[in-house]
Amino acid sequence: MKTPIYLDYAATTPVDPRVVEKMLPYLTSEGHYGNPASTHHYGQAAKRAVDDARAQVAELIHAEPSEIIWTSGATEANNLALKGVAALYQQKGKHIVTVKTEHPSVLDCCQQLEKQGFFVTYLAPEANGLLDLTKLAEALRDDTVLVSVMHVNNEIGVIQDIEAIAQLTAERGILFHVDAAQSAGKIPLNLKQTPIDLLSVCAHKIYGPKGIGALYLRRKPRVRVAPLIHGGGQEQGMRSGTLPVHQIVGMGEAFALAKQCMPDEQKAIYQLRERFLQKIKQLGTVVINGDIDHSCPNILNFCFPRVPAKKLADLLPDVAFSVGSACHAKETGQSYVLRAIGLTDELAQYAVRFSFGRFTTVEEIDLVLDRLVNSFKS
Repeated sequence: MKTPIYLDYAATTPVDPRVVEKMLPYLTSEGHYGNPASTHHYGQAAKRAVDDARAQVAELIHAEPSEIIWTSGATEANNLALKGVAALYQQKGKHIVTVKTEHPSVLDCCQQLEKQGFFVTYLAPEANGLLDLTKLAEALRDDTVLVSVMHVNNEIGVIQDIEAIAQLTAERGILFHVDAAQSAGKIPLNLKQTPIDLLSVCAHKIYGPKGIGALYLRRKPRVRVAPLIHGGGQEQGMRSGTLPVHQIVGMGEAFALAKQCMPDEQKAIYQLRERFLQKIKQLGTVVINGDIDHSCPNILNFCFPRVPAKKLADLLPDVAFSVGSACHAKETGQSYVLRAIGLTDELAQYAVRFSFGRFTTVEEIDLVLDRLVNSFKS
């Protein structure tokens, strides 16, 4: 069995070999390496590949290809959504509502916008990690221009009720942005049925390459954003820069595979999580962080009060899992997500995140638990 065992799929995923195979012809002189903005044969071949990938991404989330704007990842997509809306719609209002457990690329954007005169309401989730929609409704004001809520939380895996939130914001004429980096390809998304205005996705969370993502922008009614990057006017003028064709092709193929594999894959991952959870409970008391009945099966965040997280990492040196979020360049102090759902600093020191994926096996799960049992006996 290959070691170290990888159980940190929420941080990133390996690129699926089928995705790599699709990408390779767009890298070398024997393939379609042209600039998709060029009008000659090489450029047009690259442009067709970009258009095909755009359609693949759109199909997974039930959008139109013209509603997909390429970015360098979900972080840039979140920045483009929040800063772009704030710049373009500020005459309608300068109030933004978000949640304290959002990704840093949303929270840091909000802090920057506050410095520019915007007002941000940071809602605290309930102890189970879910947002109380009554509190959200009460936070909305006449000058609220945007609500931004993550679909699946990257640390505790809880699934927010974006359908209900979208209905609430649509009734008030408020733009709604969703960070779907952790949910796309794992749980269904239908943007034809749910009135979400902006939605961020990326490739590396669902077996595509790093460095590529997209922002969905609803066309009816029309939503636009002010660009962060100026230059050649690519991506409908909202994101300039020569398109990385090989990465875009990889993202398209990853999304196409996700659409094909999602039902069976998520069922298998759910079974892996339940197997892991049942076995870990046999070792002692386990405190689950977040509402496990309303969570994505890929992510399991828990406190094992018997062993601090850092010691658990020492006991499992050949197992890759998280004792914090991989979304921070430097981990300092306790997780702000765990603090927001009410964990004390003491209990948070015991919190770990195991996340499962396409290539996780039953044998790996059993081996990890066997090693824990042996560690406790020694």
